[in-house]
Amino acid sequence: MLETVTHMKTAEATDNEAQSAPKGDAEKRGRKASKEVRRSQLIEATIDSLAKRGYAETTMADVADGAGLSRGIVNFHFESKEKLLIATLQHMYDEYSAHWRTALQKAGDDPARQLQQLVWADFDRSICNKRKLAAWLAFWGEAKSRPTYQALSSSRDAYYQQVFIDLCATLKESGGYSYDPQAIALALSAMLEGLWLRLMMGTEDTTRETALQAANAFLAAAFPKHYGQRETEASKNRG
Repeated sequence: MLETVTHMKTAEATDNEAQSAPKGDAEKRGRKASKEVRRSQLIEATIDSLAKRGYAETTMADVADGAGLSRGIVNFHFESKEKLLIATLQHMYDEYSAHWRTALQKAGDDPARQLQQLVWADFDRSICNKRKLAAWLAFWGEAKSRPTYQALSSSRDAYYQQVFIDLCATLKESGGYSYDPQAIALALSAMLEGLWLRLMMGTEDTTRETALQAANAFLAAAFPKHYGQRETEASKNRG
């Protein structure tokens, strides 16, 4: 009888541990999710403030108010305005990188299609909108005097640029073009950045649609054997 009771108590203790373990794990996951949610709220509020007020005028208090959180929460997660802004810039680069990588993957194995998809991706509404363009402009204005921003930008931009160079080299070989792949890739990247800048500045004759048309025209002019007029016209309606 004593042995039976002992076994019953042991089994009961085991069941209680089994029940409490998942609960503890769930609580940990909940705390982690809550932390990530709050960080995301603060970063999105920072983007809003940069777009509305600019870099210099954005404060921790503005971000807290915009996120609907206490100022202590901002300090808890980021400690300083500089750390908050670095995290925001990192977030924007991660988002941009994931966006163009997805576009590249969806393009399949055709290098002409891949390059075209990368260009189109730059003018997708989820990436190319007034709010995010204004935030990028705020960061770009500070990059020259902030080594951390330069280092973050350079590492991302260098890899992205190499993708353009490799695609241009492949198109040169298949199309028999005489251009230098590195030079034409630089020209394409500079044009895309210039179109973004015009959109950021709110130039009246430049919209997301007309900017995309200009980019498509560049592709047709630089790679006439790969991008015909029919494809260029069809792509005008994208986005």
